[in-house]
Amino acid sequence: MTKLVSGSARMLSSEELNKLFNEGFTSPRDKALFGICFFTGCRISEALQLLTSDITKDAITFRKDITKGKLQTRRAYISNDLQQILKEYTPRNNPHNAMFPGKRGVSVFLSRDAADKILRKTCKSLGLEGVSTHSFRRTALTLMSNSNVPLRHIQEISGHRDLGALQKYLEVTDKQIKDAADFIKF
Repeated sequence: MTKLVSGSARMLSSEELNKLFNEGFTSPRDKALFGICFFTGCRISEALQLLTSDITKDAITFRKDITKGKLQTRRAYISNDLQQILKEYTPRNNPHNAMFPGKRGVSVFLSRDAADKILRKTCKSLGLEGVSTHSFRRTALTLMSNSNVPLRHIQEISGHRDLGALQKYLEVTDKQIKDAADFIKF
């Protein structure tokens, strides 16, 4: 059993991620949007405000003006898996260079509400419950932590200002707690 902090986004299992990316997201745009959230650990609001010029072959630049707190620009490197997803997507009707354009004449960028609806509809069709747009960020950061990526590196990737805020994201399972206790020996 995992301990979930009240109000925090639910972690996604490997099986759920595979279902979402291989069966659920049918549009290359949706796969690219949520792929960026998962593979970079960014917030949905940051992904939605990306410009096509923010994405190069190897990295995505999250400009200071689109990050929470608007304090600093950060870069996320593009994995091979994300590169494959991004190759399949090209924004259309895009006079403003938005990576995820909104409705023509209404909004430059796809709205957060629209992203939420896309995810809810996809999850409903797959029978997944309790998933939010923030689940991708929380899952990515926890997977990094579980793979022994140093917290300072995860902090740099996620853009958290302090380690305390970052640590609230990281899920700890009962098995991890038991395994930690088993290290104590004399």
